[in-house]
Amino acid sequence: MTDLFVGTWKLNVERSEFDQHHRPTDGTMVISIDARGEYLMAARGINAKGEAVTERPNRLIPDGQVRPLTDLPGLSTVTTQPDVNTIRTEARREDGSVVGGGTFVVSPDGRWMTATNFGYDAQLRQFQQRTVWDRVA
Repeated sequence: MTDLFVGTWKLNVERSEFDQHHRPTDGTMVISIDARGEYLMAARGINAKGEAVTERPNRLIPDGQVRPLTDLPGLSTVTTQPDVNTIRTEARREDGSVVGGGTFVVSPDGRWMTATNFGYDAQLRQFQQRTVWDRVA
């Protein structure tokens, strides 16, 4: 069976709901699985100012285990996959409080994916958004 998440996804700006500080005009996300069976997620796009932006790549291991975020001291992540169409991930402080997260849901036909994310950006502004991504053939 082919994994529904693996592939290249193009941001559907018209169907997405952006935070006031995060309004991209274009975006591409690539999800792959490495040799260990872990998801690798890389995204890039164009922000509202017309500048190219590359997000920090994410490694998602949907086994429910708490793992430290090596480049963010004091934070850890836990990722689960409640069903074949859904991945949930959270970033937590050492006390267990949640500081951010996301839920990724692929449509039953595999043609689009909805990502709901919340947390704090690089300027420590709280954000929440819902983005829709179309699969690139």
